[in-house]
Amino acid sequence: MKKQNNQDNNGAFKSRSQWASIWMRLKKNRMAMVGMFLLIAMILIAVFADLIADYDTLAIGQDQSIRMQGPSGDHWFGTDQFGRDVLARIIHGSRISLSMSIIAMSIAVAIGAIIGAIAGYYGGTVDNILMRIMDILLAIPPMLMSISIVAALGQSMVNLLIALAIAYIPVFARVIRSSILSIKDQEFIEAARSCGSSNKRIIFKHIVPNAIGPIIVQATLAMGATILIIASLSFMGLGVKPPEPEWGTMLYEGRDFLKQAPYLVLFPGGAITLAVISLNLLGDGLRDALDPRLRN
Repeated sequence: MKKQNNQDNNGAFKSRSQWASIWMRLKKNRMAMVGMFLLIAMILIAVFADLIADYDTLAIGQDQSIRMQGPSGDHWFGTDQFGRDVLARIIHGSRISLSMSIIAMSIAVAIGAIIGAIAGYYGGTVDNILMRIMDILLAIPPMLMSISIVAALGQSMVNLLIALAIAYIPVFARVIRSSILSIKDQEFIEAARSCGSSNKRIIFKHIVPNAIGPIIVQATLAMGATILIIASLSFMGLGVKPPEPEWGTMLYEGRDFLKQAPYLVLFPGGAITLAVISLNLLGDGLRDALDPRLRN
């Protein structure tokens, strides 16, 4: 019993030291830290959006007396054609874009991890069947897949989440499968088998946690692409319905006033750019920090 406790303590210490080493390498990457702080700032803005700007009066409330006013002290980013505060709409739009991308990626990671783990661990016919299905889905670009699913199911946030999740499930299934193929024949897996551990326990207790690094990197990078897809679908009228303050919807509504009020397009476009850049910078930094070849 004492020996088992010592082994558990050693394993926990080793895990903490590995994550500390990853954090140290990540801190040395200045661009990754910039991306991380930008992302944290945007998440905090999304979480406390109701405290920063009132939703009913500023984000969706219309006031024709102040319509099309440029940036000023009262309205930092100006007002749109309905008298709504652009900054307030961008702040509340961050909640929609970030939350939807996080939820969609969580669903895609969960389902993709199960499919990839089963395919990589069992191999053979199971692997061939599952991966051929994933290949069919991968042959369709995520944007086109999302358009097709939303057009078929109807325009709503739930259907948009389903579309995004389905579009990225094959990506994570492939990542997990490739990681498991390089892990499943290692000594600690053989030791788990010899101790009588079930296949389910080996997959989810030993294999998947060791493949978490590539998943985190891929999920971070995919979130940036997801935000672009959400904005693109909303711009085309297939995403978030007005008057919800989504960044793509704001671009669509401001396109007719590009010459007389370019801020209606520049500010929401800048928010999309900032979100995508921060996620890409953080994803690149995580990829370098989690690379085993850089641990020494």
